[in-house]
Amino acid sequence: MSGWQQHLIILPILIPLFAAVALVPMDETRRRSKVAIGVVAVLLQLAVALYWVVVADRVEGSAPAAVYLLANWDSPVAISLALDRLNALMLLLNAVLAIAALIFAAAKWDRVGVHFHVLFQLLLMGINGAFLTNDLFNLFVFFEVMLAASYGLLLHGSGRVRVKAGLHYIAVNLVASSIFLVGVALMYSASGTLNMADMAYKVATLGAADRQLFETGAAVLAVAFLIKSAIWPLNFWLPASYGAAVAPVSAIFAIMTKVGFYVLLRLWLLVFGESAGVSSSFGAAWLVGLGLITLGYAIFGMLAATNFKRFAGFSVIASAGTLLTAIPLGGSQGTAAALYYLLASTLAVAAFYLLVDLLDRIRDFSASLLAVTIESFEAEGMILPEESEVGVAIPAAMAFLALSFGLCLLVLSGLPPLSGFVGKFALLVSALGSEAGSAMQYAVWLFVILLVVAGFAATLTLTRLGIQLFWVPERHKKPRLRLAEAGPLTALIGLTVLITLAAGPVLGYLQRAADALHAPAAYIEGVLGALPKDRQATPSQHSSLLSGEHEDEGARL
Repeated sequence: MSGWQQHLIILPILIPLFAAVALVPMDETRRRSKVAIGVVAVLLQLAVALYWVVVADRVEGSAPAAVYLLANWDSPVAISLALDRLNALMLLLNAVLAIAALIFAAAKWDRVGVHFHVLFQLLLMGINGAFLTNDLFNLFVFFEVMLAASYGLLLHGSGRVRVKAGLHYIAVNLVASSIFLVGVALMYSASGTLNMADMAYKVATLGAADRQLFETGAAVLAVAFLIKSAIWPLNFWLPASYGAAVAPVSAIFAIMTKVGFYVLLRLWLLVFGESAGVSSSFGAAWLVGLGLITLGYAIFGMLAATNFKRFAGFSVIASAGTLLTAIPLGGSQGTAAALYYLLASTLAVAAFYLLVDLLDRIRDFSASLLAVTIESFEAEGMILPEESEVGVAIPAAMAFLALSFGLCLLVLSGLPPLSGFVGKFALLVSALGSEAGSAMQYAVWLFVILLVVAGFAATLTLTRLGIQLFWVPERHKKPRLRLAEAGPLTALIGLTVLITLAAGPVLGYLQRAADALHAPAAYIEGVLGALPKDRQATPSQHSSLLSGEHEDEGARL
């Protein structure tokens, strides 16, 4: 890869950063300019993500497609960014959700408070950085950028409900950040490094005392990620917080729990893989147990849900439990199935949050308009004219909403023939057929039962809520939708259909990504063998790092 192409790895971080810097001094009255800058920024992120998805898939084996050493320091001292199939996919998913949420927000919601576009770009920067970094402390930095921006976005629009939910959300995540730092400190004190690939290289050589300290740090660090992944009993904050946010914010928040899952997946397979010696598969039973409990908890939450937003929150929790269980249970095939399920569920939940905002207009459009005006536009000078709220009617709006609801129901409940069913079926097949699953037969069968029951619970709840909404004639109002609102919703639902039609190629890509995660030797070698720009790494240099030179360098440091 040529020199200029290597620098493209940092663009998903720099593009939203520069966009945020450009947006900060702009007055709130310059709304069109802000929207234009934001849309251009997310389109550029989408283009870069697509580029890296293609480039990463051309790499043989598990070697990273690119490694970027910040400040041109030697590895592993340098803060490194590494890109492979997995984080290229996550960058693409983040960019897709960002475009849909931003366009939807431009129809109305970006005007209900200040600095929406700045916070939105900073959120994207934090998420992208968390996906790309190979350094634990840098991961903490990007987590904090992401969380700080999410605090402002959750409170965007003001109102008592959002402030109450926001305070709970902030308190929980501040505790998670403190736990994060403690875990990082313990792992660093045991291994002497913050580079994740370097930790994976050293973990098998740790003495008994250092290994216990390292595993303790990993367990503490996992608690922080489990809070962010919405795993029981640390997920009580999610339904109220996500439900209180404005619709486009809830949609982009759909990927935030997946950031925690991504880090757990990356770290667990990288650091505690087969090459970790005594520490191999550390915490596997805990991951499976917590995942199953979370899935069971989500089932009861979905059945008890009395509104769409509450159901959506518990649907996010159900996907979190499903994904956590699949990490150690299904092997490489299970990881690929979990990644496919991640794509389908994230797109569907984001689309559902946007849809719920539009469905509110069916119940009582004039009352809904009044509520939005009072609650969301209460800030002085931000009350919008009525015609901007109503928008331009699209043809057959009622039929459009009903069809969108039906498609979301199919994906979220895992009913055939859409991607939700494909993902769940692949998970079941992998769990029943994997060697890892044979060692935990009771867990496998419980996972199968809970996954099926979760589908029935989602179907039952959405059918009940849908009947209350669509089959009560006196509540029907003729909704008027903007194209800027219907377009993003259509795109997200369309993508769930597209990955169903292209399930073969998509699962093929995800299987290659999963195979690389389960055999990370080339990834570790690629990260640790990366040299500064003024020196070129040769194959012999890469090999020498793993055969002894790396240890000598660590001793000198």
